[in-house]
Amino acid sequence: MTSSPVLTVDLSEWRAGGDAARVVCRAVDASLQEAGFLLVTGHGVDPALPLELRAAAREFFGLPGTVKEQYAVGVGGRGWIGPGREANGYAEGTQTPPDLKETYNSGSQTRVGNATVDDYWFAPDVWPSETPALRELFTRWTAAMKALSDELLALMSASLGLADADNPFRDLAENATWTSNINHYPPLSTTGAPESGQFRIGPHTDFGTVTILDREPGAGGLQVYSEAGGWADAPYHPDALTVNIGDLLEYWSGGRWPAGRHRVLPPQPEAPEEDLVSLIFFYELNHDAVVAPLAPPIGARAPLPPVVSGDFIKERLDAITVG
Repeated sequence: MTSSPVLTVDLSEWRAGGDAARVVCRAVDASLQEAGFLLVTGHGVDPALPLELRAAAREFFGLPGTVKEQYAVGVGGRGWIGPGREANGYAEGTQTPPDLKETYNSGSQTRVGNATVDDYWFAPDVWPSETPALRELFTRWTAAMKALSDELLALMSASLGLADADNPFRDLAENATWTSNINHYPPLSTTGAPESGQFRIGPHTDFGTVTILDREPGAGGLQVYSEAGGWADAPYHPDALTVNIGDLLEYWSGGRWPAGRHRVLPPQPEAPEEDLVSLIFFYELNHDAVVAPLAPPIGARAPLPPVVSGDFIKERLDAITVG
C-alpha cells in the first residue's frame, strides 16, 4: 500500500485552501502523472447511500434472466447489459473474450432538443418495476457523483496552476454527458472457469474526463497499471472513492497525465463464491465541447489539434461492443 504510485488526497483539505490545498494539488499532479489514479477521502458523500444502492442493485441482478431481458440494451444504452455483450480489451485492439460481468446503466437526462443528439447522449433511463428502490437511489447517487466530478475537474485544473477563470473546463461542462454503471461480477460457480485472457473487465482506459468508483475489494478485484510497477492491486480504503482519468483528460493535458489503465481480475479459484458489485460514474463534457490540449510546458507533447468531446467518446464506445 505504501509503495503504490496511487496517492490518497483529502478533499476537505483542498476546500480549506491555503497551504493544505497546495499540498493536495501537488499530490494530485504526482499521482496522475504516475498512474492516472487517485484515492479521494473527505468527499462528503453519505456512506449509507452506496450501501443502499448496492442492496437494490443486488435485488435486480438476482432476478431471473427472463425478467432482466425485458430491460436489455446494447453498450452505451440505458438499462441492463447482460453477460457477453462487452469486451473492454477491444479498446486496446486486443480480441479478448467477453468480460465476465453484467451491468445496469443510467445516464444524463438533460436533453438539448436535437433528436439525433438526444437519442444518443440523453436517451431515457429505463427503470425495472420489480425493484422500485433502484431508481431513487441510483438517481441520488449519480447527482452526488456529478457534483463531485465538477469539483474534481476544478481541483485537477488547479493542480496545473489553472484555477478559477483560468480553468479550461470551466465553461465546457454546463450540460455534460455522463454514464453510470452498476457492475455485477458474479462468482466462479456462476461464470465457470475463465477462458484464456478473460477478465471481469479486460485491460483498458476509460474514455472521458474523470471516473469515480465506489468498489468492493476482492481477490478478483481492481488492478492498476503503471510504467514503474506494471500491474498491481489498486490500494483500497473503505472511506475513499477511487478516481481515475480517461482518454479525453489525457488528451487535454497534452499527455502529462496518462489515462489510468486498469483491469478487473476474473473470479479466483481461492475465492470461488466471491460476488462483487461496483458503482461507477463516467464523466465527460458537453457533447459539443471543443477540447484544446494544453501545450508545453504544462503539456508533455507537441501541440495537438482540438477534438470534439462527443465524437471522441463515441468512437471509443463503438470499439468495445461485442458483435
